[in-house]
Amino acid sequence: MDTTGILTRFDEQMRRRIAPDHLFVSKGWSAVLWRPDDGDVEPLVARMREMPGHVEWKYYSHDGPELRERLVAAGLEPEDEETVVVAETSSIPPPSADVEVRTATDEFVELAERVFGRSHGSGLPEVSVAVVAMVDGQPVSGGRVDFEEGVDFAGLFGGITLPEYRGRGLYRATVAKRAALARERGYRWLYSDALPTSRPILERLGFVRLTTTTPFVIPAATG
Repeated sequence: MDTTGILTRFDEQMRRRIAPDHLFVSKGWSAVLWRPDDGDVEPLVARMREMPGHVEWKYYSHDGPELRERLVAAGLEPEDEETVVVAETSSIPPPSADVEVRTATDEFVELAERVFGRSHGSGLPEVSVAVVAMVDGQPVSGGRVDFEEGVDFAGLFGGITLPEYRGRGLYRATVAKRAALARERGYRWLYSDALPTSRPILERLGFVRLTTTTPFVIPAATG
């Protein structure tokens, strides 16, 4: 797999194209996706401070250490690093026939509320499709896949499994279902910003490392 070529395409489509003004704005989540050509981060950080809801600067490691230093100097704080992994949708095998997986927004929202204790999924973007894996008629694992228009990449987000059901291949089944949905819609690549909990599972499915990304956020007010 030519990861260099894929990364170039990813930058162009999933960063520049969907955020031509650098800042991607959606319901409940907004982010700076692309570094300014002149390196001046202050105007974008100022815009971040004025926005409601969750807003972050998605710093990618291949943007270079100088940008990271400027974000810190501008008063932003890094959160946990994630690994961007990618696979061809055609390479992901279909979900096991032993696992019931279906598209279900309401069930996914309810599952997220059980895990996070709040309305985590009610603000799903319009481009999202949610899936859940069922056990004994109850949703116990799920995630969403985002289908931006005019790009080759579909994104995996929001993967969750109830603790007592982990290790049973359910998350893997939800990934396979989302890959199938992406194939049906003509997307060539599937990507995810993977945390250490999900990266090993995705790598066993054939995903490979593309780069890393770190959310930089405005520090919470104290006092």
